[in-house]
Amino acid sequence: MERKMALWILGITLVALALAILLPGGRTVPENPRLPWLITVDDAGYPTVFGITLGKTPLQSVRDGFREQGKINLFVSPEGEYSIEVYFEKLYLSGIRGAMIATLEVDQGTLGQIYQRGLRISKLESGARKVKLTKPDEESLAGYPIAHIAYIPKADLDETLIVNRFGEPARRIPEESGIVHWLYPDKGLDIALNPDGKEVFQYVLPSNFDQLLSPLEQALD
Repeated sequence: MERKMALWILGITLVALALAILLPGGRTVPENPRLPWLITVDDAGYPTVFGITLGKTPLQSVRDGFREQGKINLFVSPEGEYSIEVYFEKLYLSGIRGAMIATLEVDQGTLGQIYQRGLRISKLESGARKVKLTKPDEESLAGYPIAHIAYIPKADLDETLIVNRFGEPARRIPEESGIVHWLYPDKGLDIALNPDGKEVFQYVLPSNFDQLLSPLEQALD
């Protein structure tokens, strides 16, 4: 079930992050830059990127750091799995404009109750359902930690730049579409290089890297 959920989240993320993003002018890089290649992993295996420690940093802290509330929605996969995503459409991190989807770490039982109280349900082309939450439920989620990040910068990154910033990947897995996934399991990172569009960066705990890897391997079979 986790593998199906991971594949669904990946598909939703790629569609959502296909929006046009612009690079702002006149912005300076802060003293403590928040850039996609600045990833640290502590001794307990928790990675930190963009000032967010996956599995620890709560949503409210992310909002405060970004000075953006983001758009929060509940999604239900065709298999019936729930997921809470917060979409930050226009972020300016270290002078770069980008978009981000942060998935919260919330148990399925709690999400099932939130689903029952949902205000409006719309069906997506993928077969998934999108649910608008009540204000009290939105507020109740502010203390839950971020489990997964999908990020896309405006800048189109080529292979040379990625190698210089991230190093050589442990593995490359191509898709039939031409997208190639550069995998960094020790960082919990999957970079999807798209020759015809924007790159997508996905971050998870290294211990959960199978959530990103399994759908890619299944597609090769």
